[in-house]
Amino acid sequence: MRLLPVPSLPEIRLYMAHPGSGLRRLLEPDGEADESVVAPQPPYWAYAWAGGTVLARYILDRPSTVAGRRVLDFGAGSGLVGIAAARAGASEVIAAEIDRNGIVALGLNAEANGVAITIIDEDITAGPPLAVDLVLAGDVFYGQEVARRVVPFLDRCLAAGIEVLVGDPGRAWLPRPRLRLVGEYLVPDVGGNGGSAPKPSAVFAFVVADAD
Repeated sequence: MRLLPVPSLPEIRLYMAHPGSGLRRLLEPDGEADESVVAPQPPYWAYAWAGGTVLARYILDRPSTVAGRRVLDFGAGSGLVGIAAARAGASEVIAAEIDRNGIVALGLNAEANGVAITIIDEDITAGPPLAVDLVLAGDVFYGQEVARRVVPFLDRCLAAGIEVLVGDPGRAWLPRPRLRLVGEYLVPDVGGNGGSAPKPSAVFAFVVADAD
């Protein structure tokens, strides 16, 4: 892992995987893997994904979005979004992450950027919303089962009067009818590892479902 500036976010540095780290192979399924062996959890925390990057860029360009507010970085991964919120003046930043390696990386990244982040190391999707003003959710709709857990949780946040912003490059399980576009940037995906060219990614407000 190397401490590097984030593509499209030179204000922030993260400990990220690089071509020589060998971590990228853990992102891809192995067709010959022994099913009796529990595979390591993919190191999502080692990369700056497009949804988190676009959300962080949006926050840094519009610090009034978070200034003086209590913020939750939901599914924090590397902590990129939470770090951006802290740098932009959030009064408190909480990061929710369940991957044990991600939790360590998150703490190291916060320290490297000189910000304070409170880490919650458990799945919060089944419980009530935390006492925050704003939820920031970058790249949380990458799988169907995950989306099925996330949407009800975000609905409970809205019902509690908590604003929700989503960053995403347009992944398959994005709940598009529930989203209102608020910003768009060209950013690379997966931290540029492997030469990913910048592509459009968006920031959305998660909104209440229309009554049928």
